[in-house]
Amino acid sequence: MIIPIASDHAGFEAKELAKKALEKLGHEPVDYGTHDKNSVDYPDFAKLVATAITDGEYACGILVCGSGQGMCMTANKFPQVRAALAWSPEIASLAAQHNKANILCLPGRFVSEEEINAIVEAWMSAEFEGGRHLNRISKITPPTSE
Repeated sequence: MIIPIASDHAGFEAKELAKKALEKLGHEPVDYGTHDKNSVDYPDFAKLVATAITDGEYACGILVCGSGQGMCMTANKFPQVRAALAWSPEIASLAAQHNKANILCLPGRFVSEEEINAIVEAWMSAEFEGGRHLNRISKITPPTSE
């Protein structure tokens, strides 16, 4: 699967590790930037991945910043995006299983390489459970204007 991924300067190193984790799992990351540790504005990069998800270009993506919060807040402003901040494999799995999260947000300053590998693997391998969760997802999806 092709996975768009982006970070700001604070999440750059963790993004590079997440890309490697995706590749180990057989996925192809598409790097939307940033490409170094020079200071940038996280919303600019969150918008790139969130737009790609909203437009249906990709099914899911990954965003990384220092705390993960800024990327998550920005991405969740886009239609059809359900971004989830995960700092453990359990949180990542539940976000996919119960919330049908289509963007994983990582707190780059607070997770180790081992944790990134485990979080990415847990999120990528988890499947939406449907059932009672489907009704809840429909309540957080903005209505379409017709």
